Amino acid sequence: MPSHLSADRSAAQPPQRGTVEALISQTRRLRGEVDAVRRDAPADGEDPQGRWQRALCDLAMHQLNDLDEHLAQLRDGPSPVPVQPSAAPAARAVPAASRRGSLLSRVGSAEWNLLADDASWSGELYQILGRDPAAPPLTLDELPSLVLDEDRSMLTAMVTDCLIDAKPIDGEFRIVRPDGGVRTVHMMGEPVLDADGSTASMWAVLRDVSELRRSQRTVSETRDSLQRARHIAQTEHRLAVELQEAVLPPWRGSLRFPQRGPATLDLAAHYLPSSTSALIGGNWYDALELPDGDTLLSVGDLTGHGVAVASGMAMLLGALRGMAVTGAQPGQLLIWLNQLLDASVQPALGSAVCGRYRPKTRTLSWAQAGHPAPLLFRNGTGRALAAPDGVLLGATSGATYGQAEETLEEGDLLLLHTDGLVPWRWGSPRTGEAESGGGTAAVQSLLDLAPRFDGVRSAQDCVRMVVEEFGESEREDDACVLIARVSS
Repeated sequence: MPSHLSADRSAAQPPQRGTVEALISQTRRLRGEVDAVRRDAPADGEDPQGRWQRALCDLAMHQLNDLDEHLAQLRDGPSPVPVQPSAAPAARAVPAASRRGSLLSRVGSAEWNLLADDASWSGELYQILGRDPAAPPLTLDELPSLVLDEDRSMLTAMVTDCLIDAKPIDGEFRIVRPDGGVRTVHMMGEPVLDADGSTASMWAVLRDVSELRRSQRTVSETRDSLQRARHIAQTEHRLAVELQEAVLPPWRGSLRFPQRGPATLDLAAHYLPSSTSALIGGNWYDALELPDGDTLLSVGDLTGHGVAVASGMAMLLGALRGMAVTGAQPGQLLIWLNQLLDASVQPALGSAVCGRYRPKTRTLSWAQAGHPAPLLFRNGTGRALAAPDGVLLGATSGATYGQAEETLEEGDLLLLHTDGLVPWRWGSPRTGEAESGGGTAAVQSLLDLAPRFDGVRSAQDCVRMVVEEFGESEREDDACVLIARVSS
């Protein structure tokens, strides 16, 4: 193809061969580094973030592969059109392997001479368009016959602007190859003007960008998918928080009952979120004044995180409150909660401790379902109450739950908590216990607070001590603590 000259300037001179070789080496080195990153990128199809990272790596690889091919062509020059024997069948003129090979990502060139009414194509352009190299190149009038119907007007407008108004060409359109494949072609070109300023010819370079555009679409789709996933996660988190705040009493200081409340109990509680997850878990704490003057105390934890778990926790807590009003004892309440979970559409497991305090006798009747026992603090010492039998809620059908009773004294502190209040790493180094003893280590860490609890004026002061001691530690799960102080 002849050099391209316009009326007011000459074509840019090609770079020296050594410069191109250096660019090729840099491109291939960078391609190897990107490929290493791509191999390390997560391949989990369920993770939007992983899909996004891998799609970006694939897009970068396509761009670097194209750049390598283009630089190689710049070094080697355009391929001549191969001469095919006239008797050769058209089907053998362009082998399938060549049509699908790396040449498809290379750049083809063309020039249309308006004065001589002829055209000149490079060998790469025949490959890109899937044309028989033995066939004559298409004229500008014939070129739209390869283009999809919806893109023809765009191509016609580009060519018209170039020929009539001497505007440069820069646009994309889709062509249909003889084998039925649809490819996206990026076309750039300029008019070549004669001495009178009239358009004598038009030259253009055409690049098959199908794979590049496919990768860009993948990146866009994965980005949209990631944004949707983030939006869904944010929405679910907001709903879970709102549900939790609607169900759990918003107790900032000492717990307050809707009416006068028990004069013999000082109550305070606190919820501690996970430090490693933004998801809301199924922990709850509750204190409810019953019609007969008793007080229902409970804490529990439904396994899992998110809206479904928060709604399940709300269901259990609502059921517990409703059944407790009937006068049922803690052991029976846990039996009914277990039946409720067992009959749920979505299987779930939960732990809970449930107690009923009678102020007239200062007695606490309580039961537990696979949950840490309440801790009793008295006169500067503390101990865990002996736990009656009880399996996790939802673990087995027809489970029964034992019940225990404890007589309290004025000034006693009762601490109810969920797993995770004391992070495992907190208790283990101090006690030197094996992993199986992590629960004992956590309990001991809480019991060590007994001297500090002695002489405090309110349950809220005790909760504040617990939060100051363990609230800033990293915890894998959320937790809560409820403290009841016998005031008279």
